[in-house]
Amino acid sequence: MGSMKIGAVAAAFGRDLEGSLARVATLIEHARRSDVRLLVLPDAALGGYITDFTDPDPAGLPPALELDGPELRKVGELAGDMVVCIGLCEAGPGDVRFNTAACVHGDGLLGLHRKVHQPLGEERVYRAGDSFAAFDTPVGRMGMLVDYDKTFPESARALALDGAGIVACLSAWPTSITNRAPRMADDRQSRLFDLYDRSRAAENQVVLVSSNQTGSMGRMRFLGQAKVVGPDGEVLARTWAKAGIAVAEMDVETSLAAARRRLSHLTERRPDAYR
Repeated sequence: MGSMKIGAVAAAFGRDLEGSLARVATLIEHARRSDVRLLVLPDAALGGYITDFTDPDPAGLPPALELDGPELRKVGELAGDMVVCIGLCEAGPGDVRFNTAACVHGDGLLGLHRKVHQPLGEERVYRAGDSFAAFDTPVGRMGMLVDYDKTFPESARALALDGAGIVACLSAWPTSITNRAPRMADDRQSRLFDLYDRSRAAENQVVLVSSNQTGSMGRMRFLGQAKVVGPDGEVLARTWAKAGIAVAEMDVETSLAAARRRLSHLTERRPDAYR
C-alpha cells in the first residue's frame, strides 16, 4: 500500500440527522484536503447516542436506520475513494436496535460490526452483537470495535488473529458518571480510554484508530481524545479533549513488519497454556 494518511475524528453529533450528515460532509472534505485515505468517525455519528443509561426515554432514542437506507448511502457517496468508518443505530427486525459501526466507500458497504460488550443499562436500548471479524478494504485488512468493546483484550485480539492490521475503535465514551472529576484530564474514564487505546495496539502490534464524541448529550459528557496509535503503542497523533481530526501518515505494512520483527505477539502465543 505504501505510505498513507489516517484520520481519527473527535466531534459532537446529536439527533438531527440532516445536521449530522452536514457535519460528516464537512469532516470528510477537511480530511480529503489533507489527503486522508482512512477516516474514522465516532460511534453514533448518525443520530447521536443515548442520553441516559439508567432511565432512557423511549421517545428520545436515536433514530433507527436501515443499512441500505439513504443516510449510510449518502456517507458512501461523500466518501468516494476514501474509506470511512461511522457509527449508527441500526434498525434490526421488529423493534430491535444495534449499536453498529459501518465501514463504507464509494463502492458501498465494506464491513460491519455490531457492538458486543454493553455497559450496564445499554441493553435496555440495544441488542448485543455476537462476533468479531476482519474485512478487506482498499487501505488494507481491518476490523472495528464499538466503545466498550475495547475494554476487553479478546475483542481486538480476535480481529488481529483474523488478519486485521488496522483496528478502528468508534466511541461515544463519556467521563465518569459516578465520580466525575473537575478537570477532564483527571477523570478516571479519560485515563482508561487512553490506556485501552495504547494497550490494544501494543499487545496486538496493530495500528489502532480511535475516534470519540465530544460535547454532551443528556447526562453524558464525552471525552474526545481521538488518536492514531502505532503498533508499538505510541500515539502518533491526537486531538486531546477538543474537536478535530488527528492525522498520522504511515506505511502500515512496514510499521507492522518492524514491530513484529523481533517479537511477534500473535505467532508466539501459547493457547494450550491459557485457562
